Amino acid sequence: MAAPQLWLVRHGQTEWSASGRHTGRTDLPLDENGREQARELAGRLAALPVALVLTSPLQRARETCALAGLGDGAVVDDDLQEWDYGDYDGLTTDEIRAARPDWTLWRDGCPGGETAAQVGVRADRVIRRARDAGGDTIVFAHGHLLRVLAVRWIGLGPEAGALLALTTATVSLLGWEREQAVVRRWNLDLTVHI
Repeated sequence: MAAPQLWLVRHGQTEWSASGRHTGRTDLPLDENGREQARELAGRLAALPVALVLTSPLQRARETCALAGLGDGAVVDDDLQEWDYGDYDGLTTDEIRAARPDWTLWRDGCPGGETAAQVGVRADRVIRRARDAGGDTIVFAHGHLLRVLAVRWIGLGPEAGALLALTTATVSLLGWEREQAVVRRWNLDLTVHI
């Protein structure tokens, strides 16, 4: 039997993701573009043979999961919530850096929120659950959390997620090359018609 793989789906666009605002625990819905992006994923994701579908409890991820056709069997997992930005939720990086010019999420975390290490602990629990699922898992979640999940999959520290960009409504695949955990595909926009 092949080692289980982990499919990552970042939720569709929201008003705040379109404007570059950090959207942690604020529970925003998809905007109309985000709903269309999620619907575009439906045919492409339906063919994946997955043993487990997990979603963040936040509505932008749950709505993406449902519109992509996988909502009926999805299990809500609190560990898939986005990074808790605390006092910085709803702010852009430029707004934060007006007060803290050298701030970076990956090194500094957020006052009243989480550090990279804390997000890494949650990501590790998701990875254990996926590896024990008896087949491939697909998760619907958020940009920064999924970046941490990817680097933890391959054994790097959570702060290495800074090296991976991730666009809304994209699909990534974490898997194996022999016994080595690898990133097989990253930031694929399946909504683009070629």
